[in-house]
Amino acid sequence: WDHVLKWGLERNQTLISDPDTWTDNDFKAMKSTLQHCIPIIRFHSLSSNEFSQKIRPYKNLFKERHYEELLNSYLDSDSNPNDNIPFPRNLKIDRIIDSKIINLNIISTISRWIDKIDFNSNFSYLRELYLPYKFKLLLRGSRNGFTSKKFHELCDNKPNTVTFIKVKGVEEILGGYNPLIWQSSNIWGQTKYSFIFSFKSKNNLLKNAILSNVKEMNYAINYHPNAGPYFGSDLIIHSSDSPYGDFNVSLCRQKYYEKKIRDTEAKFTVEDYEVFQIL
Repeated sequence: WDHVLKWGLERNQTLISDPDTWTDNDFKAMKSTLQHCIPIIRFHSLSSNEFSQKIRPYKNLFKERHYEELLNSYLDSDSNPNDNIPFPRNLKIDRIIDSKIINLNIISTISRWIDKIDFNSNFSYLRELYLPYKFKLLLRGSRNGFTSKKFHELCDNKPNTVTFIKVKGVEEILGGYNPLIWQSSNIWGQTKYSFIFSFKSKNNLLKNAILSNVKEMNYAINYHPNAGPYFGSDLIIHSSDSPYGDFNVSLCRQKYYEKKIRDTEAKFTVEDYEVFQIL
C-alpha cells in the first residue's frame, strides 16, 4: 500500500503526501490513478493498527461499500468475509517448517489459537501471517511408520506438540495441540489448554476451519500405549492389535471437547500424519 501511494503521488505531482490537505478534487484525481490497483491489494492482511494509521486517512479513495466491508472486518468479529478476499501471500514453507501436509496459513492460524490472538474473529485467517514459533518435526508417518511404538519412541516426553493428520481420499486435515508431554502410561493427561481442529483444505477453505477447545480437562489427553495422538475420545489414532501394528482405528467422537470437528463419527483412513514440537 505504501508503494502504491508513492507511485500515485509521482503521477499527481501537485499533491503533497499528507491526505489531510487534499481537496475533494485531489481525492478524485488520486482515486482515478489507483482505480486498478486498489481492488488487488490485500488490505485484510493488515493489523488493526495498520488499518487505522494507513487506510482510514485515505477512506475517500475507496468505494463506499469496499471501505465499509474493510472497516466492519475490524470492528465486528462476527461478520463474515466474502469469497473474493485473497489470502495473505505465502512465504516459502520449506524455510520455516518441514511439512508435506500443511502450509503457513495453517501454521499461522494454529499459532493464533495457541496464543489466543484474534481467534474469535472470522477474519483472523486473512490477517498477516503470525509465525512466532519454530515447528520442529518429530515424526512423519510416511517416513517413520504408522505404529504406536514409533510414535511413543519419537514423541514421548516432549511438551507442546501439535499433530496434523491428512485424511485419505479427501482434502481434510485434522489435528490437535497438546501442551503436555506424550507418554505410554495408560492414564489420562489433564489440561485446560489443549484443543483439536479440522480444516477442509489447506489451500482455499481456511474460513471453514473448526477449533474445538477441551471442556473436560480431566480427559483431555489419553496416554494409551497402543495409540498415537489421542485427544479424549474426540480424535483418536489407535492400533487394535499391538504397539507394533499399524494404526487401524481412526475416528472422531465428540465428548470431551466443545465441538465436533467432523460431520461423521465413521472411521477414516490416515493418509499421512505429522507431529511437531513447538519451540
